[in-house]
Amino acid sequence: MANPTIAVVGAGIIGCLIAREVISRAPDTPVVVFERDGIGSGTSRRSAGLHFPRGATERVRKMTAYSQDYYERLVAKHPLLPIYSLDMTVVATHTAARIGEVYLDRAALTPADTVPGRMIRVPREARIWRGAGCHYADVSTVAQAMARELRPRVTFREGMRVTAISDAGEEVILRLSTGETCTAGRVVLAPGPWLGDRAWCELVAPMGARVKKVAAIHIEREPRPDEGVVVFQDEDAFLLPLRHRGHWLFSYTCQEWDVDPDAVSDGLDEGVLGAALPLLHRYAPALVEHVAGGRVFCDAYSLDREPQVRALDPAGRVIFAGAANGSGYRLAPAIAAEAVGLLRVEGQTRQSSKEMSPT
Repeated sequence: MANPTIAVVGAGIIGCLIAREVISRAPDTPVVVFERDGIGSGTSRRSAGLHFPRGATERVRKMTAYSQDYYERLVAKHPLLPIYSLDMTVVATHTAARIGEVYLDRAALTPADTVPGRMIRVPREARIWRGAGCHYADVSTVAQAMARELRPRVTFREGMRVTAISDAGEEVILRLSTGETCTAGRVVLAPGPWLGDRAWCELVAPMGARVKKVAAIHIEREPRPDEGVVVFQDEDAFLLPLRHRGHWLFSYTCQEWDVDPDAVSDGLDEGVLGAALPLLHRYAPALVEHVAGGRVFCDAYSLDREPQVRALDPAGRVIFAGAANGSGYRLAPAIAAEAVGLLRVEGQTRQSSKEMSPT
């Protein structure tokens, strides 16, 4: 009899939602989640957690819509989760003509003359839209809450690094940092930016995904209740009011590639500030003097800028789920649905990734 156990490697938001999806579709399936650190650590702990209804491709827009519905149901079931609704303002100049192609209809974008509040300086040639459908989350806490919900049906093994993965015919053998071995019928890799880990680097190398630094700076100014997220579409940057923490976060696109996640978490440096501050000064000069810190980490990026959900071996026993291009939280529910669709869990008619029916 084939081993029914499903092993998930990585307990960030994607890994936790994959485990939740398996149990939702097939409650009796044995699931074990391995995490080298703690649940919700790594990229999830450092994520801005912003969800907005947009996507550069048709697949990403569909995944965004699925995930938005998923999170709305999740909040309805667990109203105390740290997921906070936000108004949205979009500012664009060079990309203004394509706004309607990028944002979903549910964003309900309407032209506006100004940005709420007085801190944003908009160039004359720019256009402004107001929109809906945004929220942000404390991603690490959400991942931990999902793990709490899944216990004891799912086994979480924190502080357990997978050091090798090998095919043993009808099952997969995982070797652990403790010297133990575990067997599973199928494995889902959700390693975040740890693409180069020796346990699976050869398996994931054909995807061509790369690891890029992700940085944001913290602005010590209390957000007002009427202030929402401001998206600078041309620059792929945003100002996010982190109301639960009492300050703002400014995220911008960093272009430092092929970094090591085990060496990149050293905090801000001159390069980060040198790239972020001129952009902040262009749009919100009054905030520059309030910059007081930030967060630096990295994420995996795919060649086509769409999340990668695919089998890594001919038998389909090892599935990769990730390389979400900095949108791991926003697309996590849809990534989980696609990944579990490839697992063929019992008690669930197999669905294509294009269907992504709600659980």
